[in-house]
Amino acid sequence: MPDPVRSKLKLIGATAVAFTGGILLASGLDLTAGSHAATLMQTAPARQDIKPVADLSEAFISIAESVTPAVVAIETERTGSGRRGGGGGEEGNVPEELRRMFPFRFPDQEQQPVESRGSGFVITNDGYIVTNNHVVEGADKINVVFQDNRVLTARLVGRDPNTDIAVVKVEGTSLPMVRMASSENARIGEWVLAIGNPLDLGITVTSGIISAKGRGLDIIRAASGSNWAIEDFIQTDAPINPGNSGGPLVNLRGEVVGVNTAIASRTGYYSGYGFAVPIDLVRRIADDLIKYGKVRRPALGVSVTQVTPEDAEVYRLARIEGVVAQDFPPNSAARRAGLQSGDVITAVDGKEIERVGQFQRIVAGYRPGDEVTLDVVRYGDRRKVKVQLTEADTGGNPTRTADGPRQAPAEENHGSKLGVAVQPLTAELARELGYDQSGGIVITDVQPYGPAGRAGIPRGTRVLAVDGDQVGDVASFRQALERKRAGQVVSLQLQFRNGSRSILNVRLPG
Repeated sequence: MPDPVRSKLKLIGATAVAFTGGILLASGLDLTAGSHAATLMQTAPARQDIKPVADLSEAFISIAESVTPAVVAIETERTGSGRRGGGGGEEGNVPEELRRMFPFRFPDQEQQPVESRGSGFVITNDGYIVTNNHVVEGADKINVVFQDNRVLTARLVGRDPNTDIAVVKVEGTSLPMVRMASSENARIGEWVLAIGNPLDLGITVTSGIISAKGRGLDIIRAASGSNWAIEDFIQTDAPINPGNSGGPLVNLRGEVVGVNTAIASRTGYYSGYGFAVPIDLVRRIADDLIKYGKVRRPALGVSVTQVTPEDAEVYRLARIEGVVAQDFPPNSAARRAGLQSGDVITAVDGKEIERVGQFQRIVAGYRPGDEVTLDVVRYGDRRKVKVQLTEADTGGNPTRTADGPRQAPAEENHGSKLGVAVQPLTAELARELGYDQSGGIVITDVQPYGPAGRAGIPRGTRVLAVDGDQVGDVASFRQALERKRAGQVVSLQLQFRNGSRSILNVRLPG
């Protein structure tokens, strides 16, 4: 019978021999703890390996040191909207700056004195400062706080709700000022810094890249209620928070490429996307505000829509880019020059047009009286139209009626392919809908998910023509649609209840 004690002694001896052998082997292979530490020290990154990152860091430092002295915090006092009760909840903590820009989002408010803060930057050494309109709109008092803690009283020079840009002025000489680049040359993927006064922290620098250009959020239009609003934002992932509004977006050369204006967030705080007004547009607006106290906006005299795939097919375009001329106001310069509804504008003075916001921004860069040359495609035929710009009257801002009164569907759904019902526009119906004259046909019902509904055609819309042929009655409208096959595009000339006209190209279900 084996001796248990002897067996245990043999096991302990074998373990000791194995441990000693392991130590000797590790030493021979240079795997001991001291050797491992030495190996780690030997593999530390070489200076040349981290040089690109170190250079980028030095660039950020240099930009911050050179630009931040020209960036200011803007403190305002106004008799405006304040939260009832000042109480908790998510909306109770939303900064006043966001409440004012999105009043429809935070409606539970009352009149009381309000203090708020934003940002701005000095553009001339004698004290002109650019900021956002929503930072200073309605302010009774404006103070400007510099990086060195100087506080100067500012006066409002002028503001433009249509671009959300404003200019204020402080008295001073030899003030630090920014340098401006051309936002047209800004590239997607380019490093940028957002500088401003977020969350009352003081001047702060954050970094990111330009994520996109030409973004339209419809926030300026919603805030101003204006049809003259211009939105062609630069999108960045540099963190932007409440208080950053009005501060500069700066490239790696320390030049301003945009004015930080908005964030896309459900909470009101940074969640990955920020937006800036391009500096080319800002420079033009600021120049007018300083010279005239208002913006002398050039007018081409045409309303436009974005080119759709259906438009490209109807107008025989090589690319799905450009804007479609729709309607013309009275005394339109574009109409006098020969532009027609359905013409597709593809370039202005050789600058290619991709989208509506870009087109508006490019036109806004001119002055009343300037002449521009439009590259136009008219059903496949290319031509040039020269237009002398007039000065826009931005006093009135008519808006398109979103929906007409709901009528009982016609007995026969004469526009079943489009998902609409139509009936004659009688004198009684014309009065009810607000049309000056009766005659023709009007859409009385729209299927929400039908082709017309998806295209945004509202009830109460008058149909003037189908594929360029006038339709004066229900029968001619029905015959025009019967000629179309599934999957084809039907071109509709429409008149809305506010009197404006539009051409909409709608694809029938396949």
